[in-house]
Amino acid sequence: MSDKFSADLFEQARYPDKKRHVYTVSEITQDIKILLENTFTEVWVEGEISNANAHPSGHFYLSLKDKDAVLPAAIFAYRSKDIKFKLENGLKVVCSGKLNVYPPLGKYTFLIDKLEPKGIGGLQLALEQLKKRLEGDGLFAAEHKRPIPYLPSGVGIVTSLSGAAIKDILKVLDRRFSGARIVVSPAQVQGEGSGPDIVRAIKLINEFNDTLAASERIEVMIVGRGGGSIEDLWAFNEEVVAKAIYESKIPVISAVGHERDWTIADLVADLRAPTPSVAAELVIPKKEDLWEKLDSLRQDLLRAAEAAALDFRQGIDDCAWRMQLGAENIFKLNFAIFSSAEKKLSLLNPVILITQNIRKIADFSRQMQVRAGHFIELRQTQLMSAAQRLTALSPLNVLGRGYSIAFKMPGSTVIKDAALIKEGDIIKTRLDKGEVLSRVTEVKRDG
Repeated sequence: MSDKFSADLFEQARYPDKKRHVYTVSEITQDIKILLENTFTEVWVEGEISNANAHPSGHFYLSLKDKDAVLPAAIFAYRSKDIKFKLENGLKVVCSGKLNVYPPLGKYTFLIDKLEPKGIGGLQLALEQLKKRLEGDGLFAAEHKRPIPYLPSGVGIVTSLSGAAIKDILKVLDRRFSGARIVVSPAQVQGEGSGPDIVRAIKLINEFNDTLAASERIEVMIVGRGGGSIEDLWAFNEEVVAKAIYESKIPVISAVGHERDWTIADLVADLRAPTPSVAAELVIPKKEDLWEKLDSLRQDLLRAAEAAALDFRQGIDDCAWRMQLGAENIFKLNFAIFSSAEKKLSLLNPVILITQNIRKIADFSRQMQVRAGHFIELRQTQLMSAAQRLTALSPLNVLGRGYSIAFKMPGSTVIKDAALIKEGDIIKTRLDKGEVLSRVTEVKRDG
């Protein structure tokens, strides 16, 4: 307040008959400006937001009100960008700032430097607001979640190269399956600009994946960082990061902070891991577990082959029994015919006819015996041939005849075409007894 303004007011009140001083509008407005701005240089004000209005320039205009009064207020652009949550009518806030008088309009305004929601932290409120909006847009919907491949051919990682997370992830992946192919897209995961940088890294892996052959594709991506405060992890609560994860063509595992930490990225991702190390464990199974499962499958195959062979042998035995039964029935039938003829001869009793019939019967008997013998021999030959073919086609004897199976490493892709491999690749050859690892020095392709 100016000395002149104070003295004049004091004198006017003490000596009302004294000649009065007439102010110009500019003078009194300027004195009011000095009075208010020098008195209310830094104050805290509590109120409810109304008339909220975001200007294209970045400035934000609002009013603070309670049941008895309204205070016009403003937040300049360079201050409003630090406010993470959305300013909405009806929101109760606590602000600090100073009063400002604008003489051309004779209006005073509360210029806000800091603003916090009453009863809850600003970041927490911003998180709840964004979570509610994204949930309404369907970004957290279960039907959008994609399954994580059991044994991916390639793993993408988006995190900082200087943090502990990348070391933990690589250590776990190497311990569980050292042959896994890994692609790292570095990103800033904390501080100013970290959100857009994470988005860039996610999109870069997706774009790179589009250039790869089907057998070399990145099938899962880990996005995350180590633990920290809500401010440290805030990049993973930004809307741009949430949408980048949602739009990723590669399934995403979110691994942000420690087990107690939850971010928007965790809710959008296809799978949430409590820590980066656990994310690596979810991506790649232990090599020992794979061998155990492979051995279990091999045992199942052997049991199935043995059961099939047993069924086949039982079928052959049944067929042989039926053939033997048929031969016995034929012999019994012919013997019955022979007996009947013999009775007729004995009744007729002509010597010549008897002699002729005896020769015919003897000849017929020999023929029947020869035919029966040929029939049984033929069936036995067919039976032995079928058994030999079964043995030759048995899956257990294929490797024993000198054949082998080649797999492309890493992984277990069976090599059926020379086009699947190139010089320098490592292949695993499965023999009847043991395995051989080889490095390809030359590839010859048909045509």
